[in-house]
Amino acid sequence: MSKDIRRLWLPFLSADVPAKCDTPAKVAEYELKLGCEALGLKMPALRVDAALGEGYEIEGDAIVGGERGLLYGVYAFLMARAAGEEPPTGAQRPFYGLRMLDGWDNADGTIERGYSGRSLWFEGGKLEWDGARIRQLGRLLASVGLNVLCVNNVNVGDTEARLLEDALPDLAKLADAFRPFGVRLMTSIEFARPLAHGVGTADPLDAGVQRWWRERADAVWAAIPDFAGFLVKADSEHRPGPFAYGRSHAEGANMLARAVAPHGGVLVWRAFVYNCKQDWRDTATDRPMAAYQTYAPLDGQFDDNVILQVKNGPFDFQVREPVSPTFYAMPRTRLAVEWQLAQEYTGQQVDIYAMNPMWREMADDLPPEKVYAVAAVTNLGRDDNYTGHPFAAANLYGFGRYAWAPKVSPETVIRRWARLTYHLPAEREDALVRLLMDSRGVYEQYAAQLGIDWMVNPHDHYGPNPGGYEFDVWGTYLRPTRDAVGIDRTSKGTGLTLQFPPEMRERYETPEACPDNLKLFFHRLRYDYVMADGHTLIQRLYDDHFEGCARAEAMADTIAGLGLPEPDRSEAMERIERQIQNAREWRDVVNTFFHRLSGVDDAHGRKIYD
Repeated sequence: MSKDIRRLWLPFLSADVPAKCDTPAKVAEYELKLGCEALGLKMPALRVDAALGEGYEIEGDAIVGGERGLLYGVYAFLMARAAGEEPPTGAQRPFYGLRMLDGWDNADGTIERGYSGRSLWFEGGKLEWDGARIRQLGRLLASVGLNVLCVNNVNVGDTEARLLEDALPDLAKLADAFRPFGVRLMTSIEFARPLAHGVGTADPLDAGVQRWWRERADAVWAAIPDFAGFLVKADSEHRPGPFAYGRSHAEGANMLARAVAPHGGVLVWRAFVYNCKQDWRDTATDRPMAAYQTYAPLDGQFDDNVILQVKNGPFDFQVREPVSPTFYAMPRTRLAVEWQLAQEYTGQQVDIYAMNPMWREMADDLPPEKVYAVAAVTNLGRDDNYTGHPFAAANLYGFGRYAWAPKVSPETVIRRWARLTYHLPAEREDALVRLLMDSRGVYEQYAAQLGIDWMVNPHDHYGPNPGGYEFDVWGTYLRPTRDAVGIDRTSKGTGLTLQFPPEMRERYETPEACPDNLKLFFHRLRYDYVMADGHTLIQRLYDDHFEGCARAEAMADTIAGLGLPEPDRSEAMERIERQIQNAREWRDVVNTFFHRLSGVDDAHGRKIYD
């Protein structure tokens, strides 16, 4: 276990958590003793104050909190001291009540969009795990205040659906393993599951369907009294849902919510619904508008224990998107913002992409009073370091910090992670922090600048393919011609800007007002359009790709000079070489694509392949 611990942000905790530590309070006591001995600190007293709930307060020589809050307070104290900083003062409470990781794990041990190895808790068609690794994972999640783990893929297969049936005893054992760390379990369910049990329909208004789900919920909570609830993907990408019966998503969600309500459970309903069979000739349908169009009319119709989980942007975890307008359209509905730690469109844990700057940008746009919960598709897997690229652990750590305090400075979070993980000399720590803070901008320059999305290879979504989705069914079009590129999403085009509040609408409505990094998300522009910096659009496309690639190449020198411990150094160097190859491919493919369309040469005479 020591090699796993050293490579993450708890290097001072080198021993396994003993089985007798079966509650958060007992884990808190054990971790505090172990950490204080390792760091040479005087051990503070621990006091339980149930009124603080998940919150805590570090006051003088004592840490006070509710049972879970006490554990969070212990980790906050130890990590601050290990980083050479003062612990937080005053009462500390999480901003979001539900702070969840969504695992896209499959029962056969694979992970959809997983880039860190096989599942940590599935293998061979059943729940199977290494107890020591699960306890370590529980510590990692608790150390940054995450409190719910959804264990299976939202695309639920028959084997995964049995988690709430004959596999329920094993699910209860997994819940037991995570419970001491304050982590509750949730599962994704298949909306039409009653059909597999002879009910004959999945109509949410059918009494037999309602009874089946109530009985299933009763059985689940009898086995796992602190079970968190169900997560549902319905009527999306060929998943069954209430539309098949002429019912609304409010009717579908409320039926399930009423089944879990007597047990204190929540029903998380994903708002990822769009036409995934769009004809590319259809220029009226605009995929980023779909969530708003589906759900805004339903505001106020969902039960109180329904949480509508909305992707952070209106598209699908792209490199650069505006905040989803759905967040502003549903003031009477409990909402969750959904992120993707798994780097499906952001380098797949090969290319470096630190996410905290992106989260902070969107936190400034999200209406805080309307968002109850936060979720992220995990970047976890069975690799020794859990996250594939050693630097991808910064995103897991950073997500917990964001979920607790979304307005926290990204640099503060990244620096704390770097300091706890590597303990580098000051100048090398500064270099690592700068590299991570710049990493999103580097990737964006060579892969998706100016709000361009979806120029990836279809299906695996890694590497450039500007025309890959252009004549496909997914609604992900750029519509490039010899003169222009982009889709007009203003009030004069598809109307996406009309879904935003007036002040945001004004920001996006004209090319002049729209930020450069979203210009081609909202506007169709000619290649000779003159940007604010005086360069034409086509020249900016060329410049960004050349510069982004050069910046990626420079990252290799920075990493080589950091003096990282092994095996992190070797892993980081191997992956930066792959990133450089990827960046060069992006540069050459995209520049050549637009050069062949426009016929405009690069003003600086750099190599473009014809």
